[in-house]
Amino acid sequence: MAIDAQYLLAASMDVKSDKEALFNEVYDDEHLPTVLTVPGVLSAARFKTQDLTMMLGGERRTIVVDDEPRYTALYELESPEVVKTHAWATATEQGRWPTEVRPYTENRRHVLRQRIGPNPSNCGCNSL
Repeated sequence: MAIDAQYLLAASMDVKSDKEALFNEVYDDEHLPTVLTVPGVLSAARFKTQDLTMMLGGERRTIVVDDEPRYTALYELESPEVVKTHAWATATEQGRWPTEVRPYTENRRHVLRQRIGPNPSNCGCNSL
């Protein structure tokens, strides 16, 4: 996955287990496509937390982060101003998301990150 944007918004959360199927349906079929219509949202993808065992410092380690949300959506943004716009506010309040899904989410975290390097146009890393 090539990340070309200067800003990345991570929206992470858990959802009540009895609403998980609805959460995934609405996020994939309604919420994400609507947010992708907002000017300045360049791309988006959803992820589900998985167990992680890796080599670190020469030994095999299992990494456990307490209270880490299960689901994360990553949004590539042109600027941090995108999430302050009327278009963003309107898009995030459409469809079933605000009434049928959001009330059943918990452990919500929104984090904005600014790219500090490398510059994708001159590092040869777009194929990552």
